[in-house]
Amino acid sequence: MKTTTRRTFFAGGALVASAALARSARATPLAPSPEWAQAMPAAPVPAMRITEQYAAMVAYNAYFWAWPLVNVYNRRLTYAKVPDIVLSGPVPVAPLNRLGMLANYIVPEERIVACPNQDVVYGVGAVALDVSAAVIQVPDFGDRFWVYQIVDLRTDSFADLGKMYGSTPGFYLLVGPNWKGDVPKGIARVFRATTNTGYVIPRVLQNDTPEDNKAVRSITQQVMMYPLTEFDGTMKIRDWVQLHKVPSTASGEEEVKWVTPDTFFDVLPLALADAPPLPGEEARYAEVLAVLTKAANNPKIKAAMTKAAVDCDRELVSPLFEFRNFGIQLPYNWSTQKNGAEFGVDYFTRTAVAKSNIFVNRPNETKYFYQDLDANGQRLDGTNRYTVTFARGQTPPVRGFWSLTLYNRHHFFEPNELRRYSLGTKNSQLKFGADGSLTLYVQANSPESDKKTNWLPAPESGPFSLYLRSYWPKVEITDGSWSPPPVKRST
Repeated sequence: MKTTTRRTFFAGGALVASAALARSARATPLAPSPEWAQAMPAAPVPAMRITEQYAAMVAYNAYFWAWPLVNVYNRRLTYAKVPDIVLSGPVPVAPLNRLGMLANYIVPEERIVACPNQDVVYGVGAVALDVSAAVIQVPDFGDRFWVYQIVDLRTDSFADLGKMYGSTPGFYLLVGPNWKGDVPKGIARVFRATTNTGYVIPRVLQNDTPEDNKAVRSITQQVMMYPLTEFDGTMKIRDWVQLHKVPSTASGEEEVKWVTPDTFFDVLPLALADAPPLPGEEARYAEVLAVLTKAANNPKIKAAMTKAAVDCDRELVSPLFEFRNFGIQLPYNWSTQKNGAEFGVDYFTRTAVAKSNIFVNRPNETKYFYQDLDANGQRLDGTNRYTVTFARGQTPPVRGFWSLTLYNRHHFFEPNELRRYSLGTKNSQLKFGADGSLTLYVQANSPESDKKTNWLPAPESGPFSLYLRSYWPKVEITDGSWSPPPVKRST
């Protein structure tokens, strides 16, 4: 593979298709709801002059609520440049309507998605359902926990596919909103998206042993996605260990910048055309598209909008990277959210989650708990030592698995000698106290030898965050009666 090709993989928000530039010059016709048509005209008057201040106001607002849409669309533009499934640095990348799987846990060098977990073997692929319907293969996972997260351009789930749904092995079909083809014999179920662009992320639980890794690899070689034209009713197989490896340009300490203010309004028309307005959003769309039309022929308007995007990114979006700045507040400074992957028009939570830990599962699939602070409200920091103690019978009540993961200030794994970034169900050697409690030790230096199996290594210094996952949660979690214990600073 030529170097020039590889460099396009992770350009993020800086990667803009020429079509986006062309389409930014005109508004996309809307299909108004009856209520909207009765209320007022479908769009502002095209010939009306507008001020830079008005354009900036519209742009500031649009940058915030459409940030997740442009994030996902830029991923599509990136993967459209990928010629084959390869391992780009530590992560698989694939052409549109295909996915690549890892062969083991994800590693600290990954920078494509913040807040990965070290409990599952991941797959990832971008879908473009206007190009082709896509077939998803599901092998026989036996008793092992698994779930395929399948989301649309808004990061809302549109497919129920996993152990909690009783999904059976076989073939499933993803289609776009306007697909009218014939469903071939052998397809178990069809999932129709409301947008053509989306993302597929299989997750397969793996215990923390070499033996279980071998067992998982024998199953995940059948986890595949491919265009409908390639479907022949047979289970295709690929050895993910044998993926061709190429260097990655996704470097640095932070997540790839999938959204940049400078190119945001070049891609936004494509994203809005792909995601028709939800009921009640028609006026919002019409306002934004009218201003985009003005900006196409007015450099001053465009400059005012870009500056507003820069301001919104700094003032409103960036602070939401910190978990403590959003969510439902719980005892001991933990927080959570109840509508992951079901955001609808909850623009604040959708953008906050996309900024801090995009591609979360639905609440019935996974419940997330976030923590930046100790029990006294002080920022978690590697220079201190902490304990998290679950009383007897009070580990997270789940049907799948649970884990407590530690992330550094950039929401990625901090390398450590044990290569341990989470503790939970997958760790069979965890030691419980005589009273049945479970204490996890969160600190930079190793505790006493008899506590080492319960040690979650922290950075030597600087802020970090804790993140508790509960996959396939029981009712005590979903109804809010269970929440995590305090993170106590040790002396």
